[in-house]
Amino acid sequence: MNEIEFTQFSATTVLLLLAAFYGGTYLLTLLIRKEKEDTTGFMVAGHHVGFGMGAASMTATWIWAASFYAAATSGYTYGVSGPIHYGLWGALMILFIYPFGRRFRQLAPNGHTLGELIHARHGTSSQLILAGSNILGSIISLMVNFTAAGALVSVLSPLSFQTGVIVAGVGVLAYTLTSGFRASVFTDFAQLVALMAIAIIIIPAVLFAAGGPEIMVAGLSRMTREQADLFSMDAILNQGAPFFVAVLAYAIGNQTISQRLFAVREDNIKSTFVTATLGYGAIVIGLGMIGLIALSVGIEPINGNLNNLIPQMVSTYLSPVFVALFFILVIGSLSSTADSDLSALSTIMMADVYGKNIARDNPNPTTMLLVGRITMIVATAAGLVFASFSLDILVMLVFVGALWGAIVFPVIVSCYWDRVTNAAFTWSVVVAMALFCIARFELLEMTGITVLIFELLASVGGAVVIGLMAFGFFGRITGLIAGALTLVVMLLFATGFLRDYMVLVASLTAYGASAIVCTLITLFSQERFDFDLIKQRVGNYDDAEPADDSALIPEGAK
Repeated sequence: MNEIEFTQFSATTVLLLLAAFYGGTYLLTLLIRKEKEDTTGFMVAGHHVGFGMGAASMTATWIWAASFYAAATSGYTYGVSGPIHYGLWGALMILFIYPFGRRFRQLAPNGHTLGELIHARHGTSSQLILAGSNILGSIISLMVNFTAAGALVSVLSPLSFQTGVIVAGVGVLAYTLTSGFRASVFTDFAQLVALMAIAIIIIPAVLFAAGGPEIMVAGLSRMTREQADLFSMDAILNQGAPFFVAVLAYAIGNQTISQRLFAVREDNIKSTFVTATLGYGAIVIGLGMIGLIALSVGIEPINGNLNNLIPQMVSTYLSPVFVALFFILVIGSLSSTADSDLSALSTIMMADVYGKNIARDNPNPTTMLLVGRITMIVATAAGLVFASFSLDILVMLVFVGALWGAIVFPVIVSCYWDRVTNAAFTWSVVVAMALFCIARFELLEMTGITVLIFELLASVGGAVVIGLMAFGFFGRITGLIAGALTLVVMLLFATGFLRDYMVLVASLTAYGASAIVCTLITLFSQERFDFDLIKQRVGNYDDAEPADDSALIPEGAK
């Protein structure tokens, strides 16, 4: 069974599939094209995205190429609990922006980026820390998605890796360049409908072609005790816990999420993000089941590469028609994320860099749109170039994830506590990043008092994560109680134990260190900030207010 090769399409067939997908997507964007685009429409669709479009866009954006391969790898590596750990915690990443998102929108109802809010609250240095982490993260995401496109094309056709990368990059840029975020949201809706329809067909088809539920039950005998355990400690500590810790980091630090937060109508924030949470979790957990099926039937990944699991399973058990549908599924998922990255990057450069720092809150709207479009072109070129290199993506993602983890506490507390200063924000992030690097790469010998200090910082980090989550949904008192209880439990049981899981220790250290430094510096400050100033300092950049419509209705249908 493991000797079966991938289904191979002709170069013509693959090029036709790509042309049909990107050509159809481009034609869709023509329906919403405006003769004269405004900056608010280009960046956040006029703040008027409705519930359906918003939920679909959020779901499609976060089901990216890595979701396919990583979810299947999780099922194959950790067994029955693997898909749940990958899909559930990833879904919570979307959910946990909601309670804090309401506060962000309350403070800056006409905002475009979280960086604008932080600029109004603290100034340039804090804003640029946030903007810089998003720029780096989005470029890495572009590179990953273009790389996935190239790999898929090279596996399923005679075409080269570079051909797939270029076609994906040019295709995404073509339909995003004109209308920016509006195009991203509008095409996300169509891409999600196709993604869900194909996933609903492919996942059950693979299951029943492999032998049905009976083969899953029989496959339990092939698994280790940990793989067969739904509450596997191995899966929890090596995947579940690190993913859970990353939930708030991605929710707060990633512009593709906050951009949709500012784009969705304020009264639809809750329904949009709850629906996206359920949609993402269901689809990604389903994709992870393909890896679990592979484990159950004894499939071994071709060339030992776990990224081959999904195409290998589809090729092994399904007809070429299903393989073609799978091809479109992956291309659609990576494109929906890539166009969101382009929109996020253009918005950051337009608002955070040009609008706030170069034009000093007096930008020329025409120049601003030009900045956004040039950013998309440059970012696409950078993504294509980086995708052609064999770069260590994991190392870069580790730094971005740590930076996002380090900014979570300062960002959130800055929106509630009027004494937090720019110095508290900046130094907390710098110190947290330095300590994270020491722990993650073990730059010091992790023994004795040294590792104990990091375990203590990690314990504080765990308390911060649980406390902030409880605070977001249930208020300050509940958050403080939950954080205090978590700290006690961590101090009692984690010290002497966490040192065996340094990836988790490093991530928690970023949270704990930033919280301690930010709080200590803030307590020495007597400044008081008037939060009403944020609404005055963050607004639209156009000469006139944007029209009160969804910005997503075809011109001829209005």
